[in-house]
Amino acid sequence: METSRGAPAAIRVLLADDHPALRRGLALLLETIPGIEVVAHAGDGEATLREIALHGPDVVVMDLRMPGMDGIEATRRVMRDYPSTAVLVLTMFNEDAMVTEALRSGARGYLLKTAESDEIERAIRAVAAGDVIFSQAVAGRLIDRLSAPNPPLPQLSPREREVLDEIATGATNGAIALRLHLSHKTIANHVSAILLKLGVSTRGEAIVIAKDAGLGRRG
Repeated sequence: METSRGAPAAIRVLLADDHPALRRGLALLLETIPGIEVVAHAGDGEATLREIALHGPDVVVMDLRMPGMDGIEATRRVMRDYPSTAVLVLTMFNEDAMVTEALRSGARGYLLKTAESDEIERAIRAVAAGDVIFSQAVAGRLIDRLSAPNPPLPQLSPREREVLDEIATGATNGAIALRLHLSHKTIANHVSAILLKLGVSTRGEAIVIAKDAGLGRRG
């Protein structure tokens, strides 16, 4: 990005967040940084797409939880319709599922709203240049997740695997409820979900699958 005289052009930024006070505060911060220009604001996904069409920003700083079209879907639409615009997520949420969905949607950066101003500046410049960047907390979670061994039967939740592990030992629902400090109804619900996800109709069939996956072993 250069001007007609060869000087670097300012990075044009759109702020997408449903909290006006946060947008104003972030805009005031960015206005103090040379080479970054806030060109538009939006309070939801639909407004974000309209403002991109009007202003052609280089970077959208995108919240994830917004009314109507949320930040995940908005990011997906930006990548489809305005692929030259980079999305930098700035959110309060660092759950693995949300990080994964944002990346799958095409976001090039993921920061938490606790980030310092210099970290936000670096991230905006990085995604504008085509790089990918994460906050330290998010990067640490991604590394841990990628380095962790794949769990058996990944279609099951951690709690469902725990229940299936108990089932594979021959434990009854009542015994499992006592051991895991859960109600009988909760265990029954988990068992029903396990059978559905494994594609079987009986407890015995589930035990065979569990044993093959290494569950139910004691000692």
